[in-house]
Amino acid sequence: MSQVQRLPSPDVTEADAVMRPAPSRPELSHEPGLALAHDYLLVLRGAERTFAAMADLWPAAPIFTLLYDAAGTQYRFADRRIHTSPLQHLRVRQRNFRSLLPVFPPAARRLALDGHDCILSSSSAFVHALRKPPGASHICYCHSPFRYAWHEEARALSEAPTVLRPALSLLLRRHRAFDRRAIADVDRFIANSQITRARIREFWGRDAVVVHPPVEIERFHIELPEDYVLFVGELVRHKRPELAIEAAAAARRPIKIVGTGPELVRLQRRYAGKAEFLGRVGDEELASLYARAAALVVPGVEEFGIAAVEAQAAGRPVIAADAGGVRETILPGRTGLLVGAPLREELARALRRDLAGFDSSEIRRHASRFSKAHFQTRIAELVADARRRR
Repeated sequence: MSQVQRLPSPDVTEADAVMRPAPSRPELSHEPGLALAHDYLLVLRGAERTFAAMADLWPAAPIFTLLYDAAGTQYRFADRRIHTSPLQHLRVRQRNFRSLLPVFPPAARRLALDGHDCILSSSSAFVHALRKPPGASHICYCHSPFRYAWHEEARALSEAPTVLRPALSLLLRRHRAFDRRAIADVDRFIANSQITRARIREFWGRDAVVVHPPVEIERFHIELPEDYVLFVGELVRHKRPELAIEAAAAARRPIKIVGTGPELVRLQRRYAGKAEFLGRVGDEELASLYARAAALVVPGVEEFGIAAVEAQAAGRPVIAADAGGVRETILPGRTGLLVGAPLREELARALRRDLAGFDSSEIRRHASRFSKAHFQTRIAELVADARRRR
């Protein structure tokens, strides 16, 4: 049975290739019978900000999630009805939630959504598997099929202690079987990028419409750039932060690392003196870091890559591996550079260039294509269409 949480708001502040004018904000709607769901609300990063933009469309809709941390999400959902799974009683937070991996799938299936005739879920791994009530519609905004089960199993096994690898391999195999059964309850998939759409088709045999995640363009501004480059993201191996550090060192540029994660301590020890580790920073500080950076470095393959659009909203170019979502968000030579193999050497070569030659105003105009208004208009249309069809 889900747990309901409501907290008082604290006194805090908080793909088309064609340019189009931003649409007007869609009208907010109570939409009785609509429920919203997200895997877990423990921090406020790209996926959570995307879900927040959905939730803003329907301020009266209840939110279902496996785990919730009001402070970790900067009280972004503090005025909402939050229904959590019984796992909430374990008081798990971002630093240790991965320990619950085996029990997330059944917990998602047990979220109590009775009485709702339409569910809009936002899933990177689990909540697409929720059990919809009879006769209801389920629309899933998919950030990615669970990467470690479907397209990065080898990496997951390499990161686990040797003695645990057979058990983890079995767990991931069971998750794939679980996913194949669970997707039968999803009526329509929305993918955050073309690479995610391709993975949904390859792994699950389903098609999806692409709606790029939103970026709050108004949070960012243009300043005179300095010499340092920036890496922004969770410090996990698949984001390859070490490549950004080594490329910056080879190009003789200082680099600032924004983010925390399981790789933080290892990276701090290995690259002491070669990178400045800032940890997690607030929105205002991050906006200033973007605006003053020579460029953002994206060495990993991102399904979409909100950081790349945020940097462009601040008028700064993005130097990225030529793969994944950045192919949909960067105009090579105009708003950044896409580089191939050998990646470390090519990133360094790009970072040696005069990055001040990019037109900051053009870069920011390009980023406006990914505004919150564009995203909300399209999501509202797809939900309305699903409810009409039902």
